[in-house]
Amino acid sequence: MGVARRIQHVSITAPLDGAETARQFYSGVLGFREKPVPETLAGLDILAWFEVGPDELHVVGQDEPGRGSSRRHVCFEVEDLHAVRAALERAGYAPYDAAPIPGRPRFFCRDPFGNLLEFMVFE
Repeated sequence: MGVARRIQHVSITAPLDGAETARQFYSGVLGFREKPVPETLAGLDILAWFEVGPDELHVVGQDEPGRGSSRRHVCFEVEDLHAVRAALERAGYAPYDAAPIPGRPRFFCRDPFGNLLEFMVFE
């Protein structure tokens, strides 16, 4: 068995009618560039794909009642932690601090669908 080289993408869920909200949040607020979902995946309730550096975030339509209380999360390494936090606050979201990790300032925020997101810089 080979050793994994990286995590190429992460999939998160959103309600089946959440495509436009996903675009507004991930492209509009966070500035991720949307990319086309391959036509071969049509009909699989894939709402949107976004570029996150060399990696991808896939938003998949699925009703998931516990989404807003789960501790499962995605962590994004960002260049400017304060700018991301300010953009989220301006858009009406509520970022919050967590237990500190030495050399890794960070905060958390829920997306419009209740998915937990972590934002971090490495010092």
